[in-house]
Amino acid sequence: MGAVKSKRVPRAVREQQMLDAAVLTFARRGYAAASMDEIAEAAGVSKPLVYLYLNSKEDLFSAVIRRESEALVAAVTAAVEPGATADRQLWSGLRGFFAHTAEYPDSWAVLHQQARTHGEPFVREVAVVRGEIVAFVTGLIGAAAKEAGCVGELDEREVAGLAHALVGAAESLAGWANLRTDEGPSGEGEHPSAKDTAATMMNFVWAGLGRLMEGERWAPGGLIGRQGRSVARG
Repeated sequence: MGAVKSKRVPRAVREQQMLDAAVLTFARRGYAAASMDEIAEAAGVSKPLVYLYLNSKEDLFSAVIRRESEALVAAVTAAVEPGATADRQLWSGLRGFFAHTAEYPDSWAVLHQQARTHGEPFVREVAVVRGEIVAFVTGLIGAAAKEAGCVGELDEREVAGLAHALVGAAESLAGWANLRTDEGPSGEGEHPSAKDTAATMMNFVWAGLGRLMEGERWAPGGLIGRQGRSVARG
C-alpha cells in the first residue's frame, strides 16, 4: 500500500498559525531577541515556509501588528451599546477594551510595548489603530457635551486633548490590570475584572468630565463656574 498523504493545510490557515506563533514569541522574547527559527518551531513549520509566506521578520512583525490592532478595534466596537447615552457607550467600550487586553495579554504586550519601542514602520502601524480609538472617544465626549448643552464651551482642540488623555490612561490601566496585584482565594494574585477596571476608569475620568459639562473648570484658586464665580463644595 502506498503512503497516505497528509491533508494539506490551506495557506490562510497556515498563515494564521504563523501569526499566532509570532505573537507569542514577540511578546515573550521581544522583537530584537525573537528569531524566525523560534517562530517557525512554535508554528510547527519550516523556517523557509515562514519566509515564503511573510517575506521577512520585519514584514512578519508588521502583519502581527495589523492583525492584532484590527482585533482590538473590533472588540471595542462590538462592545459599545448602540443608542445608549455617551457615558454608557464609553463604559461599554472600555469594558470591551479591558476584556480583550486581559484575554489576549501577549497581543497587548506586542502592541503596547514591543511595537512602540522599535521605531518605524511599527510605531506608525500602532498610531493608526490608536487614532481610530481616539477618534471614537472624541466623538463620545462631543456627544456628551451636546447632551449637556455646553458644546460651545468646549472647542475641538480641548475635546481632542481630553480624548487623548483618556485613551492614554486606559492604556496604562490595562497594563496595571494585567498584573497580579490582589491575593485571591487560591493564594495567587488575581486580575480585576474588565467590568471593575472599566468602572475605575469611569470614576477617574467621567466624574471630572461631568463637572466640565456642568460648566465648572479647575483653576489654581479652585473650581470656577460658568459665571466666573468660585464653586463651593460642601
